Amino acid sequence: MLKEAILITGAAGEIGQALVEQLAKAGGYELVTLDLLDLPPETAKHVTHIKGSVADKEVIAHLETETQFAAIYHLAALLSTRAERTPALAHEVNVNGTQLLLELAARLSERQGRPVVFVYPSSMAVYGMRDLQEKEAYPRVKEDERLEPITMYGANKLYGELLGRYYARHFRQLDPDRPVLLDFRALRFPGLISAFTVPTGGTSDYGPEMLHAAAKGEAYACFVRPDSIIPFMAMPDGVKALLALAAATRAQLQRTCYNVTSFSLSVEEFSGLTLKAFPGAQISFRPDTRRQAIVDSWPLDMDDSAARGDWGWAPEYGLTRCFAEYLVPNIKKRYAK
Repeated sequence: MLKEAILITGAAGEIGQALVEQLAKAGGYELVTLDLLDLPPETAKHVTHIKGSVADKEVIAHLETETQFAAIYHLAALLSTRAERTPALAHEVNVNGTQLLLELAARLSERQGRPVVFVYPSSMAVYGMRDLQEKEAYPRVKEDERLEPITMYGANKLYGELLGRYYARHFRQLDPDRPVLLDFRALRFPGLISAFTVPTGGTSDYGPEMLHAAAKGEAYACFVRPDSIIPFMAMPDGVKALLALAAATRAQLQRTCYNVTSFSLSVEEFSGLTLKAFPGAQISFRPDTRRQAIVDSWPLDMDDSAARGDWGWAPEYGLTRCFAEYLVPNIKKRYAK
């Protein structure tokens, strides 16, 4: 008899490690992880780890023969900055890899006679403001507004959302005798900030990079202007949102994709809070034209009222608590030695 488990792709990443920890605490399922990288020892002890790519058909076929999955958390992706440098590879991983997993989930749903819950982290990168005036005109974007991404990553994520909705609602629509479909649920995240893992290639990473550099006593040259503003969220709230969306009943969900966010602040405000925590921090500003344009295309804030109303979303870490109770003490502890 096949084991029942939860699959987490991209488990070696920032949110993947935090998610594995929470799922392991909850118990109830075996955890299977998939990533090109090895997992840290403290994460690996909780899981059966498979080293490979989500875009590798043989790897996905192996998953199907070994285990039946109640849920899939598909976190694996090439993030915004790296995706811009290697757009073809980004498409292969972010789009083709996603479709392979959706096909896997659809087959498993049919075989098991119940939908596999497929949780998909998307991003504010799906939005695209044409200029700063439009960014001011749409200060809190809703899920269906300004969907004109200017990055490969944003385009990939938006298409992933559409693919998921298709497989959840319309896959095999010409074959009504095969009605079992997967249960696709997507979250659009703002910039995620972790106290425990170092950023790995996101364009919103100037915030956590600044904090980690300050804690290490290293100078940091920020690649965007001090007046730049985008929304952020503490990593524990990101994990909380994924788990809460996965736990919601299907009847609660009016959409397949939801915004979630916590607080917005400017780079200047981020710098000020960093200097307050680390008075000797050396922070300068050296805007990179291309990365600045990407940040300028992202919204000032995201309207997450649909998530709050449908399944009770609410962040635990506002701006003050995020810095005072989560980021600063844990980052200081990390580099205390």
